[in-house]
Amino acid sequence: MAVEIDHSGFSDTLVILGAAGLVIPAFARFRISPVIGFILVGLAVGPAGLGSLVSQYPWLFYITISDPKAIAPFAELGIILLLFSIGLELSFKRLWTMRTQVFGVGAAELLISAGLIGIALYLIGQSVGGAVGLGLALALSSTALVLPMVGTQSAIGRSAFSMLLFEDLALVPIIFLLGALAPAAGDEGWVGLVDTLLKGGLTIIIMLFLGRFTLPHIFSQAARTKSPEVFLAASLLVVIVSSLATAIVGLSPIVGALLAGILIAETEYHGEVEVMTAPFKGLALGVFLITVGMSLDLRVIAANWSMLLLAVVGVVIVKTVVTTLLLRFSGVSRGVSLEVGVLMSSPSETTLIVLTAASAAQLIMPSTAAFWQIVTAIGLTITPLLARIGHDVARRLELASSEEPMSMGEEGAQPAAVVIGFGRVGQMVCDLLKSHNQPFIAVESDADVVAEARRNGYPILFGDVSRAEMLDKLRLGHARALILTMDDPVLSVRITRRVRGWIPDLPIIVRARDTDHAAELYKAGASDAVPETLESSLQLAETALVDLGVAMGPVIASIHQMREDLREGIKDAANLETAPKLRKLRAEDA
Repeated sequence: MAVEIDHSGFSDTLVILGAAGLVIPAFARFRISPVIGFILVGLAVGPAGLGSLVSQYPWLFYITISDPKAIAPFAELGIILLLFSIGLELSFKRLWTMRTQVFGVGAAELLISAGLIGIALYLIGQSVGGAVGLGLALALSSTALVLPMVGTQSAIGRSAFSMLLFEDLALVPIIFLLGALAPAAGDEGWVGLVDTLLKGGLTIIIMLFLGRFTLPHIFSQAARTKSPEVFLAASLLVVIVSSLATAIVGLSPIVGALLAGILIAETEYHGEVEVMTAPFKGLALGVFLITVGMSLDLRVIAANWSMLLLAVVGVVIVKTVVTTLLLRFSGVSRGVSLEVGVLMSSPSETTLIVLTAASAAQLIMPSTAAFWQIVTAIGLTITPLLARIGHDVARRLELASSEEPMSMGEEGAQPAAVVIGFGRVGQMVCDLLKSHNQPFIAVESDADVVAEARRNGYPILFGDVSRAEMLDKLRLGHARALILTMDDPVLSVRITRRVRGWIPDLPIIVRARDTDHAAELYKAGASDAVPETLESSLQLAETALVDLGVAMGPVIASIHQMREDLREGIKDAANLETAPKLRKLRAEDA
């Protein structure tokens, strides 16, 4: 059977796969979010871009999207798979602990933002029904863009997810509410809303009951086949069936996908399912972003730029202020509240759905819906930029507002150990110092790390210790010890030599990369240098030899001999009178 090469499906597939294969690596190389790349691809290849030139240059047919509506189902599939993957990270226990945030802060954020935006639109001439529809639409925030950027485990992600979850759950009631407000709806619209909510609730209960008993057996059988294809088919089948079940009774398929993810998360197969479906989620989400770019027309934007700018800025400001204040009132820190507020300030992909519903219900004019669709597309495009701005401003706010611990030598300061570097090793050292009630002050040059550490209650200073004035500020002459944990061999040697020249009696304990680096540190004046690779390598070798059947006695003897050889090597290289004790180090050994 002959294949029609000129079929639009082939060219559309070529564009989509080309975007996924070229845009993501290219933008990742320049550390730019691929979200912007996909939207720009949609803008370039859509009907308002190169697609408008196909009649003049027929060869453009193969690198443009000729039928934007044809790829819309793939975009919807991307959102469904995204919500499914979010469900895989949840559990019923975690959802129960989030109930206050979801139905408290989440509900308040949606209703207050919608109310303020709706009132503003009503004051400038919009009808009551239109103001309600537009307010609810623009109050929604983008799950598809926000959660992939911040996840659901961080403080930012948890706060954002609780509000986004409520918005996703409220999407279908919003659509039916707009239908009930339609001029020709009468009482039938409200009856339909209540009927849908009752049917939807019953469907969710049935899915919860059946899923907990049937899903473990389904995935157990799929796993026994040892076929990745069967396992993937079972995963996609569960997602599609769940989405169809909620769609049939009038709820959003997004709800079914989220519920399917939560049910699978309760099984032992959730990790494998997440790995299997991840590529489909990423590709389908890229398709959705391309459709967002296609809705942008630069000519229309240029002709109405002042009104569009005013609309985008107004929505962003209202949602930022409302979300930030609500999170502050609920006990969230200033920095986290502001970052979440800015991150969630742009409209959502679901805004487009609600705008379509409001237009179908004749609450707003088609031209009004088109205007706000462009506003939504612009808002989605600038979401990564807003995330960056929110992150930077929140970080500065955290650093400025957090109480900075006193440095050595200040009046009332208690003599303490100074830990320079608060990475993986530095934090572990600080945790052990805290557990033994040893006062300390940490110093770190990464502002993000400092802000997060202060949120977690660590006494930490922001500063670059490569500058002599920063070391002066620490007043190390009043410190009990100096502990260097940063992974910078050259800087650690330089600081050790400089501080030892100032303070001959200060214990200086330094993280060394290897035995050669340890010898160099001892030459510079370190009291103790701990090679990070030495003991881990010896323990690994000891375990491997024992597992291979070598007797424990000879193994221990050889480990001791190697350790002794390394001690002597460090002694000779550093011109020490006594070889350092690599397992129990003391200042007087130097």
